[in-house]
Amino acid sequence: MSTSKPDLPFEGAISKFFEQHAPDHIRAAIEDGKKKDILSPTYPYARWMDKDDYEDQMGALQCELVKMLSDVKATGKRVVVVFEGRDAAGKGGTIKRFRENLSPRAARVVALSKPTEREAGEWYFQRYAKHLPTKGEVVLFDRSWYNRGVVEKVFGFCTDDQRARLFHQLPEFEDMLVSEGILLFKVWLNVGRAEQLRRFLARESDPLKQWKLSGIDVKGLALWDAYSDAISDTLQRSHTQTAPWTVVRSDDKYRARLNAIRAVLSQIDYAEKDTAQIGDVDTAVCGGPEMILSGAEAN
Repeated sequence: MSTSKPDLPFEGAISKFFEQHAPDHIRAAIEDGKKKDILSPTYPYARWMDKDDYEDQMGALQCELVKMLSDVKATGKRVVVVFEGRDAAGKGGTIKRFRENLSPRAARVVALSKPTEREAGEWYFQRYAKHLPTKGEVVLFDRSWYNRGVVEKVFGFCTDDQRARLFHQLPEFEDMLVSEGILLFKVWLNVGRAEQLRRFLARESDPLKQWKLSGIDVKGLALWDAYSDAISDTLQRSHTQTAPWTVVRSDDKYRARLNAIRAVLSQIDYAEKDTAQIGDVDTAVCGGPEMILSGAEAN
């Protein structure tokens, strides 16, 4: 009997992958797991955090974000936060919580589509540099110049020489941003394989979320190991003293959002900053590249 589901996006390719090609332990984890269960055996918690606790902590962080932006506007600071990560790792949701109570005139999201023919002929960093902040502004990049390090590598959208040039120029590019006075933060959200597939399945069946899926998502399902290799290589080659990575394990979206925001706020000085309201970063789910390079996301 055919498993094709023509009423679903990409003719049910995600369901088909789950039924026919997903590793047995991944399929079993999804089938056995309840809605708020953590599916990764290496994640330090068994279930998502309590929703009321999450909302209380998020409310406090939202107040700090508003104070932070007021200070940025008053002092002329320039802030860039780069959000990267595996597909369905929660970048959009984290960015939404970061920005939802901030003035859109001073805090904006940059989510660039496929390069135009003209942009493809430009210096690689050029299309991103156009969107850097002016004084008194926060810019949140929903994916960034790191596309070439991972996605373009995995799908063959760039040559090895182009990727090598990226990593050759990258330290100097980010050093220039920082020496120019821009406050640069890089956040990598990482999700386990079973949870990623569970989220894709949920999107596939939800008409309000199907727009989030792309052909890249579908093709990438079978390329977990290639993604893992490209991610590890990218983090090792771009984690510098000037521009370090903050890696957040995002199997629990609540913990991921809280700790991503905390990690940024804790590193910015601003008027009336309340460190007690910010709280401590949970080092069990948030740290440096070792969070991934240790093999914690191997499933």
